[in-house]
Amino acid sequence: MTGANHGGKSTFLRSVGVAQLLASAGAHVPARELRVSLAGQLFTHWAREEDTALEHGKLDEELARMSGIADRIEPGDLLLSNESFSSTNEVEGSEIGLQVLRALTRAGVRVVAVTHLYDLAHELQISDDPRAVYLRAPRREDGSRSYRLERGDPLPTSFARDLYDREFAAETPVGAEPEVSATGGTATRH
Repeated sequence: MTGANHGGKSTFLRSVGVAQLLASAGAHVPARELRVSLAGQLFTHWAREEDTALEHGKLDEELARMSGIADRIEPGDLLLSNESFSSTNEVEGSEIGLQVLRALTRAGVRVVAVTHLYDLAHELQISDDPRAVYLRAPRREDGSRSYRLERGDPLPTSFARDLYDREFAAETPVGAEPEVSATGGTATRH
């Protein structure tokens, strides 16, 4: 899943996990309709906060947790991955993610992943795996979100500018570049 920041991707990923757990337990699932293939085990890999004790860097911590999952996960299990390997740059995070996700899926593990790493999503998409489904959180023309995922190719943007504008430049229309003028070494926004 790719798409707009604050578009509902992580919430949807959580709902997949909750539905999987409830269905596995034979409990009612809060949905109008659900068709699910039960997993043997359910694993999650979510980004975590920085290690304030400074014992490990963020990427080191992510890799160690994924290694622990890889040691225990089996064919037929389900991995829910939310922004894994985003603690490094686009090129390296995408390459690491590609290697890990391909190894897991080749081993028979089912993966549902949310990422803003366009190179990762694009490379997975062009591999043309017939089992894969690509979803994205759309952005409306006015910058608002529908909070509904739709099938679609990955986009090279997550529309982070919308959030920036909302927090720091409310007077700048979505999609418009702010005007900046400099006089005497001072820049002023208009």
